[in-house]
Amino acid sequence: MAVELDVFVGNTTIMDEEVYQLWLDGYTVNDAVKVRMAGGVLDECEANQDVLLSDTMDQYRTFQMCERLLQSPAKLANQLLFQIPPHRQTMLIERYYAFDDSFVREVLGKKLSKGTKKDLDDIGAKTGVTLKSCRRQFDNFKRVFKVVEELKGPLVENIRQHFLLSDKLARDYAAIVFFANNRFETGKKKLQYLTFQDFAFCAGQLINNWTVGAVDNMVEDMDVDLDKEFLQELKELKVLITDKDLLDQHKSLVCTALRGKTKAFTEMEANFKNLSRGLVNIATKLTNTKDVRDFFIDLVEKFIEPCRSDRWTSADVKLYLTHYTNSAHILDSFKHQAVWDRYMGVIKSCIFKMYHD
Repeated sequence: MAVELDVFVGNTTIMDEEVYQLWLDGYTVNDAVKVRMAGGVLDECEANQDVLLSDTMDQYRTFQMCERLLQSPAKLANQLLFQIPPHRQTMLIERYYAFDDSFVREVLGKKLSKGTKKDLDDIGAKTGVTLKSCRRQFDNFKRVFKVVEELKGPLVENIRQHFLLSDKLARDYAAIVFFANNRFETGKKKLQYLTFQDFAFCAGQLINNWTVGAVDNMVEDMDVDLDKEFLQELKELKVLITDKDLLDQHKSLVCTALRGKTKAFTEMEANFKNLSRGLVNIATKLTNTKDVRDFFIDLVEKFIEPCRSDRWTSADVKLYLTHYTNSAHILDSFKHQAVWDRYMGVIKSCIFKMYHD
């Protein structure tokens, strides 16, 4: 019996984006087949379940063979085994290094070690992310951390160049590396309302303004470690709360500027000294490693919670912090303006981001 066959020969590696995502999400071949069937792929292709199973297995094998290259993205462009167009390579890399915000939120600030890796079962159960996907994401964080740890130069740029990631994803990875290095506490109950993107924004502010790299962009570990000299200089700000005349003068200037501009004025005036002590004390303690770790808890406890309990709006917080920062420039005997601006610029930005109405 004669059978007619249409044969097509090509050398471009066929990759289905939907199947790739299922593989990344940790689905087994059988589960991936069920998802594809539910999506109506059999009707579209006029194929049966056996063909679909075979196709899915074939694609999974291809992805597994590519994984070694995806772990060193620069190799993907220079290999000859798979003929993958450049735009496809970009998609494969970007998706391989993408992560679930719910997952990263659980490991943010923790040591990227075997101890944390043992907890991935529990994290997967809590977040609904499969264990396989948790492992991929965790291993990616660890890999990026290890590579950039040895490099000089800007952190975001190093990540972008070595892993060929988009600017947005490179910045997110920079935040993860920065948090892992400084071990910021993010898991306490008071901080649960904050999202990964809230923390990533704050990490960007700290990296751009408080690290050694903010001053000199070709030093060792420049964007990972906080500038110790700057942290030492922050102790000079203590005068704003220990000198009674200066504290009273600062309060008077801020209250004069705020009067008539907000409904929360009475609370702002009554709480000025407590709030100022809170912000200045955070600054003066940052030479201690433990206080660096507690930076976000301190911002919430010393400033955000008191303002929340007095029902300040986000606009009130912006107004207050703007005048609080600017009024220090008018204080005659206050001589640490540059340090003050470098400190308060970051504090303002972080609080604005962290203050959810």
